[in-house]
Amino acid sequence: MEFNMDMFRLDGKVALVTGAVYGIGFEIARSLATAGAKIVFNNLNQESVDEGIAHYKEAGIDAKGYVCDVTDEEAVQAMVQQIKEDVGSVDILVNNAGIIKRTPMIEMDAADFRQVIDVDLNAPFIVSKAVIPDMIEKGGGKIINICSMMSELGRETVSAYAAAKGGLKMLTKNIASEYGQYNIQCNGIGPGYIATPQTAPLRETQENGERHPFDQFIVGRTPAARWGEPIDLAGPSVFLASSASDFVNGHVLYVDGGILAYIGKQP
Repeated sequence: MEFNMDMFRLDGKVALVTGAVYGIGFEIARSLATAGAKIVFNNLNQESVDEGIAHYKEAGIDAKGYVCDVTDEEAVQAMVQQIKEDVGSVDILVNNAGIIKRTPMIEMDAADFRQVIDVDLNAPFIVSKAVIPDMIEKGGGKIINICSMMSELGRETVSAYAAAKGGLKMLTKNIASEYGQYNIQCNGIGPGYIATPQTAPLRETQENGERHPFDQFIVGRTPAARWGEPIDLAGPSVFLASSASDFVNGHVLYVDGGILAYIGKQP
């Protein structure tokens, strides 16, 4: 087979992006839609699903939304079956839904730790398990797990998140190992610090005219010397969702401007 740009097209593919109402998940879904995919997504309640549908409509995307808790295996199985009836079985899964609780470890309740593990690690297992049988039957599929730099590094107050994202990296490798024989590729994307509305307060100029301390920290630690933009995730997402990556399996692609390669500026 010769290379051509059609390898990056996703026409006729159904892409489930969990929790993709706004932020990184929404931008990834939008990039997949631009490449031709039909977008379906979920969130916890009807209000947030309706909000997501409105966002997609504003972007010119006819997306379908479902109310589903991705930590509830029975609910996930039902959602995946409903998606199959509504638009077709899932060809591309992006495990995007996640939470973080910033609490020093010795102050964190075990229940809160378990909740982060449940959403950020158990849920990708549950949703992947639900879509893999149809992928096997169809002769292939793509799973993209949204990992993190905390899949590789620790940081203060994020013990549960780092544990979950480190586990997600290994789940990615194991899905690739177990189901690669069925032409299923499972890879991860590890976003760096992305300029979204949620991080806007951290990038505002302070009253003294200087950058926010966290903004200075991120820019100083990033060889690209800037925050990432949501568009920076578009190319990697389409690549890992398309036939252009059919022999790429079990990797995490860090879209971080080089942070993980860099020790920081010399004082």
